[in-house]
Amino acid sequence: MKLIRIGLFIALASLFACSAAAESEERVYTLFDEEGTRVTSRMGAMYVGDEYISHDNILYEIVSVDDENSKATARRIGPEPEVSEKTIKALAEQRKLICMYSTHSDESYIPGDGDYSLDKNAGIYDVGEAFQKHLESLGYEVEYSKDTFLPHDAGAYRRSRAVAEDYAERMPAAIIDIHRDGISKDEYETTVDGEETSKVRLFVGKTNQNASENRAFAKKLKAIADGKYPGLVKDIFIGKGNYNQDLYPRAILLEFGTHEMDKDLVIGSTEYMAEVVNTALGGSKGSAAKAETKEEKTASFKSAGVIIAVAVAGIVVFALFSTGSFKGAGERIKKTAGEITGGLFKGNRRK
Repeated sequence: MKLIRIGLFIALASLFACSAAAESEERVYTLFDEEGTRVTSRMGAMYVGDEYISHDNILYEIVSVDDENSKATARRIGPEPEVSEKTIKALAEQRKLICMYSTHSDESYIPGDGDYSLDKNAGIYDVGEAFQKHLESLGYEVEYSKDTFLPHDAGAYRRSRAVAEDYAERMPAAIIDIHRDGISKDEYETTVDGEETSKVRLFVGKTNQNASENRAFAKKLKAIADGKYPGLVKDIFIGKGNYNQDLYPRAILLEFGTHEMDKDLVIGSTEYMAEVVNTALGGSKGSAAKAETKEEKTASFKSAGVIIAVAVAGIVVFALFSTGSFKGAGERIKKTAGEITGGLFKGNRRK
């Protein structure tokens, strides 16, 4: 009887601990520096040892957490070192497969979906599908799992792990977990190329053997975004846990906007983010390698036309002067054109 009572006590204590952890994950925590200046916030608990890279690439480390008031304090470390050229080259993989899933498969957007959480047809999948479409337009094969991992609790990552494990075995260019944040939209509203859109937060798990590679990948994504689309990437949060990123060295969690944002604005950010991922993975298609515009192509054709016209006129004049008659000029033009085209084709023939 005594053993039964002890067992019941342990079970109840464990249940209480799990409930408390889940509750803290669903609260918005605010991060301050040691002078009391607000740094950022996020939906979910913060822990001592977590790190944060701000929009201007300043590294902070969390040194204390007040769970009762959902606050944390961070020490300012200083500028985060840039990614080395060696790491950049290592990230430029040739594989064209990208795998994606959404651990928090209920996440939605109130403007557009009508609620912040939906058990079916959640808005996060609309964002993921738009992201998938843009990546595919850049030449990637993209597999986006539509599996759901409800409920939205501390066990969601355990339930999504089977999908992540299957993806890791296929050795893709990257594995991406698509999310949205749960804080005020004010922190995510931005303008890119003159268009209103949403920021994207990068999230890296700190507790896994691939943490340094995942961190380097996140830093590379941010560096590219800062150069191509300033204001697109909000920041990088390096948090306690592994978020299934222990399975692969190029795994990343992307938070597209927040529940308060218009879903269409969030979807608009997926095209920019696809270009960023493409560049990070060594892609050359799309705006990563600037394609000719319609005007540029028209100008090119006009220039080519002028060159050809000048060349033809030169041949005609040369033929007239060298033969002294139109009949002789015609024969000379025919011979000269044959020599030119024959030479071109001969030069292009395989030996």
